[in-house]
Amino acid sequence: MNINQAKNYIKDSIQIYLKKDEFGDYRIPVVRQRPIFLLGAPGIGKTAIMEQIAQEMGIALVSYSMTHHTRQSALGLPFIKEKEYGGKRYDVSEYTMSEIIASIYDTMEESGVKEGILFLDEINCVSETLAPSMLQFLQYKVFGKHKVPEGWVIVTAGNPPEYNKSVREFDVVTMDRLKVLEVEADYDTWKIYARQRGVHGAVLNFLELKKEYFYHMETTAKGRSYVTARGWEDLSQVMLMYEEDGLKVDEELFSQYLSNEKIVKEFAAYYDLYNKYKRDYQVEALLSGKVSDPMIEKARKASFDERLSLLGMLLDTVSNEMKDIVETSAFLSELMIPLKAAKEAESVYGMLDKQAQARDQLMKNLEKANSLSGAEKRKHKRIYAFLTTTKRELSEQNVADGELAFASVKERFDRLVADMKSAVAKTSERIHYLFEFVSQAFEDGNEMLVLVTEFTVNPESSKYISMFGCEDYHKYNEVLMVSKRQEDLRDEIANLMF
Repeated sequence: MNINQAKNYIKDSIQIYLKKDEFGDYRIPVVRQRPIFLLGAPGIGKTAIMEQIAQEMGIALVSYSMTHHTRQSALGLPFIKEKEYGGKRYDVSEYTMSEIIASIYDTMEESGVKEGILFLDEINCVSETLAPSMLQFLQYKVFGKHKVPEGWVIVTAGNPPEYNKSVREFDVVTMDRLKVLEVEADYDTWKIYARQRGVHGAVLNFLELKKEYFYHMETTAKGRSYVTARGWEDLSQVMLMYEEDGLKVDEELFSQYLSNEKIVKEFAAYYDLYNKYKRDYQVEALLSGKVSDPMIEKARKASFDERLSLLGMLLDTVSNEMKDIVETSAFLSELMIPLKAAKEAESVYGMLDKQAQARDQLMKNLEKANSLSGAEKRKHKRIYAFLTTTKRELSEQNVADGELAFASVKERFDRLVADMKSAVAKTSERIHYLFEFVSQAFEDGNEMLVLVTEFTVNPESSKYISMFGCEDYHKYNEVLMVSKRQEDLRDEIANLMF
């Protein structure tokens, strides 16, 4: 299965494991809650999906890599305790609480979140001294004498032996206590995630043309050569920062993240082409409707690779704009909650301060639980900034508390709403010009199908369209659906005639 299928399966399993009966007890006893074992090549996103699951389900996440743990650190350290048996006192060996179990309790205490995921990576690379204790842990959720708290689901992960020399293959007895999910690298699944994360357009466009380079492992005369999803994402982030500061982005930089000489050279050549296309086609001009006949003719005569790169650049630009608007809409919608409380409060100043403190504490709790996504964090920070800045500005302007203060707050909020509406109008116009250009330049080519498909599968663009509409998308989507149905009918008729 691909990583997205694994994510959904894990979410379903956690949902079932956390179901309670009418007395508040978990319906599946702990001993029957089989830990999940994600088995897949390194760098395909196993850790990333655990963070996403915790964020989406509103539960906590505690992560540990088992490679560095010894029996003592995982199970606890021994100490001598005096006990009385049959009227006599004896020195008895006891064990401190496991570092791993203690981390779960710390997370619950600090965040207030009582349910979560204990994610143990590299589980099949545990030390020889710890291996015998893993069987007890996997079935009974016990490290030493201390149990994993109820409400905490165990998910483990590891690499197949061909990727890691330290792997210890589990025996049948151990495997029979796990739910094993074998995960494979899949570019199309990763691409959706990558667009949400703002991965560099050059990376996405290159991989669209060279999908076989998304995840690549081989043994050469120089040793193991590899390229992973993690490598592409890390490289993307650095490239964006380098470009922002005007630093040189070159083959030397690429080779620090992509350990394959051939792929590095091909990506370096493509990156130069990507920047050439940006200069030649003037993306901003195209999205502003300033398209000349020579520009359309140039695009029409371009090679398939060049067409796909151009379309990718245009999509990247409008996708980022749609993402910003969707996030702004979520921010403004949630901001209405504390503002409503301020309107109904005796003191607008006092309520703004109270709501700001509550928002700050909420952020801290979610961060301690490791269940705060980047988008959610930005939203909470924007709400906190609005509340604190507004209160400070009202104080500096000596605005009287009460109705007058709230009127000023509402005026500032209304300006943000107006700015968002203006951004929606501008972006919708740019999307229209995008569809118009693709229609004029590529006519009946597959480029329109690619464009409509990208708008459909990209979560941010689909949210944008559902919220603000898009006539061009619906128009061409309907045309393409009709065309596809006609092809299906022709195939059915051909089969009948045969």
